[in-house]
Amino acid sequence: MSKMYETKRLYLKKLDKEYGKMVLDYYIRNQEFLDKWESKKPKHFYFLKYQEEQLEKNLEDIKKGNLLKLWLFEKEKQNKIIGCISFNNIIRGPFLSCFLSYKLDKDKTNQGYMTEAVKKAIEIAFCHLKLHRIEANIMPKNKSSIRVVSKCGFNYEGISEKYLKINGKWEDHIHMVLLNPNL
Repeated sequence: MSKMYETKRLYLKKLDKEYGKMVLDYYIRNQEFLDKWESKKPKHFYFLKYQEEQLEKNLEDIKKGNLLKLWLFEKEKQNKIIGCISFNNIIRGPFLSCFLSYKLDKDKTNQGYMTEAVKKAIEIAFCHLKLHRIEANIMPKNKSSIRVVSKCGFNYEGISEKYLKINGKWEDHIHMVLLNPNL
């Protein structure tokens, strides 16, 4: 349907509502795993209609230029989503910045998939979107996520106290940043 990117083991794709069942399946499979890292979800989150609406909203935001969301598929198993990467709150003008977020299937962690995908996503953000700064905010206890951004060259800029409400509790986050060396 739209632009697809690839790495050695993965395809990174923008999705439309036709992928709603796959996205819902991903979230249901990983509900317990993701809950400890994310904000509380609305009651209707785990319904197909909601996921289809979100996919359509994402495409609108991508067209507006304030979001890029890519879903991850293993090249060997393209019938199953294993995660996603988002550049949220893309701001143009003198800021040229965004926030990076990502999530991976509980059964695919610690295999280098997310590092591989984030490296490709950084290339897209810097070369295609021409962004200057990518920010990642990670809870200190999320050691796997901190390893991912560290391997991708992000620099520590400090702690943001009670930065996001995660699973009903305000959590501190480590603030990591990567600058585009070409801008």
